[in-house]
Amino acid sequence: MTTHPMSSPHPGTPDPTAPPTGEVLDVVGIGIGPSNLSLAALLAGAERTAGPGAPGGDGVRAVFLDRAERFTWHAGLMLPDVQMQVHYLKDLVTPVDPTSPYSFPAFLVENKRFYRLLVTGRSKVPRREFEQYCQWAAERVPNLRFGVDVRAVDWDGELFTVETGEGTYRARNVVTGTGLDPKLPACATGFEPHRVFHASQVLAQPRDFTGLRVAVVGGGQSGAEVVHHLLSTPDRPAAVLWGTSRDNLLPLDDTPFVDELFVPNYSTYFHGLPAARRAALVERQRMASDGVSASLLEAIYQRLYDLEELDGLDRPCRVLLGHRLTSVTDAAGALRTGWLAGDGSGLTEDVDVVICATGYRHDLPAPLHRLRELLVPGGELAVRADFSLEWRGPEQNRVYVQNAARHRFGVADPNLSLLAWRSATIANSLLGFERYDTGAVRAALDWVGHPAADADPDHDVPMAVLGHR
Repeated sequence: MTTHPMSSPHPGTPDPTAPPTGEVLDVVGIGIGPSNLSLAALLAGAERTAGPGAPGGDGVRAVFLDRAERFTWHAGLMLPDVQMQVHYLKDLVTPVDPTSPYSFPAFLVENKRFYRLLVTGRSKVPRREFEQYCQWAAERVPNLRFGVDVRAVDWDGELFTVETGEGTYRARNVVTGTGLDPKLPACATGFEPHRVFHASQVLAQPRDFTGLRVAVVGGGQSGAEVVHHLLSTPDRPAAVLWGTSRDNLLPLDDTPFVDELFVPNYSTYFHGLPAARRAALVERQRMASDGVSASLLEAIYQRLYDLEELDGLDRPCRVLLGHRLTSVTDAAGALRTGWLAGDGSGLTEDVDVVICATGYRHDLPAPLHRLRELLVPGGELAVRADFSLEWRGPEQNRVYVQNAARHRFGVADPNLSLLAWRSATIANSLLGFERYDTGAVRAALDWVGHPAADADPDHDVPMAVLGHR
């Protein structure tokens, strides 16, 4: 893969990514995952296309910081052969800026892959390739600084102060894109990290599962990826126990009309719904984002067939449907796991390792904890339509959040499908004008209101009607 040095400012222009000198920035971005990388690329694009003196021509003075030494994405779960669940054109920029030099097609062309990818027939690429693309973009997008640990964000009455290991930045606005914290069941905490750990740490250190009994907790995409890996790796465990509270291993619902939950129109509509209705819809639409790719379910089933029917193994993987992990205890060198079924019955199974694919915690991002009293007086993050938080400070100073508003924007928020649209919304807000079109798009469904939505959160609304155009 061809690489180039990161972009640098014009000669004679102060470098906004340099260590703090007291200069006030327009925005400091905390964390450089796909979300803030997308925003940085769009802010650079706004400056690139604006003429001198035009709105946005002077750009937004920004710096994006990350403690990692280089861009990585879910490194602990970058298992062989895992595939994306979204189309590769839903990249950092293309949905809102298709001419951007930071697009996935630009990455393919520069690396001489364009035609060959088309020949593969894929619409969803391996996760490793998306990470390669993001690393390629991170080498080109200006104003990124890796190896900088952000410790806290404070408000001094006039500006935000961003405390880092190399000094303090001062900015009018901040935007967090630090990702979510892994969530373990309460009963699975306090054990040695090589015995009980979150799925996001599977590849964090060398592991040899040969001859071990491994329990995998969770029936979503990550749990399925871990199970497939365990059944396929040369150091295959002696036995896998796969437990899920779901009634079956349910597929991702990515059929066409359900996929329209992942267009801007629906997220905008969802944001305007009352809280009870939003909560009910997120739960009912869970399989639109938390289900397992059908191709992966097929691969696991075929792998089990081969191991049992061709290799003659006796149940290399047992699946516990409708069972919730309730206890993990030490038992003569083993881990005794307790499981509770929906009918109230229970069982125990002894294993050697427990891997929890139990999701992530949606909470106030850690760097913002000092601002908690200014941001969440009612206990829940109130996220505006531009992804800034309601707070007690001046209107012109804002705290934006990336991937932290599922309760306000729906199941699409933590998904990459609306990555570029969300970043464009934030970019427009920072620029003070609509540089990127984030309005309604052409779609088959129109999301319309219904009086029952306010009165009864379990009523079958919102209604979707065929688009009029």
